[in-house]
Amino acid sequence: MLTVKEVSAISGASIRTLHYYDEIDLLKPTMLSDAGYRLYDETKLTKLQQILLLKEVELPLSEIKSLLASEDDISQVLAEQIKVLKLKKQKLENLIIFAERLKEKGVNFMDFAVFDNQKIKEYNQKAKQEWGDSKSYQEFLAKNNQRGLNQEFMLANDFMQIFKEFGELKQCEVNSAEVQAQVEKLQNYITDNYYNCSDEMLLGLSKMYVCDKRFKTNIDNAGGDGTAEFVNKAVESYSITKN
Repeated sequence: MLTVKEVSAISGASIRTLHYYDEIDLLKPTMLSDAGYRLYDETKLTKLQQILLLKEVELPLSEIKSLLASEDDISQVLAEQIKVLKLKKQKLENLIIFAERLKEKGVNFMDFAVFDNQKIKEYNQKAKQEWGDSKSYQEFLAKNNQRGLNQEFMLANDFMQIFKEFGELKQCEVNSAEVQAQVEKLQNYITDNYYNCSDEMLLGLSKMYVCDKRFKTNIDNAGGDGTAEFVNKAVESYSITKN
């Protein structure tokens, strides 16, 4: 049997934390000594280890308590939490890239001249001219109005990353499985973050990527010369295959 102080020293959890876990019935001691001190056996230490692990992967104590009280598979819960943490890791890495590029100022990933608001307004104005009366544009406005400027930049950065990946696939045939999967990724990204991107709208966008000099420049900057044209041909192949 180990005392609270000894368990604290082994686990790194503070004595106050262990007392709190006892109070909320998350981790009760094995028994109390004659003097009323909490004592823990090996089984309780194993449970504490599980609690601390689940807490580290950002699971709330209330959920940890319910999970440990049930017969659910902890490994499955951990797998889901790991997915969430990986997404957060990717978001943090993107934020670091954004901050570094902002610091350097000379690197204009979206050709926004250090994220010049006027350039962003021009892009939004272009979208309004093309689809201002459409349901998709109204959906775009509703989502966009809920975002801060930094979130807009992060989405734009992730969007350009997709075109960078297209650039890495230019040696492939446009109807290859890899390229077609990338087209689907592009379509899903637009749907998830901007508006419902139908096959017809995706085809229209891909034509604009080639015809509009601003879009073509940005896309070719991300994926290398010829990327915008490659995306257009890949989307055309995707549309034919689906229809």
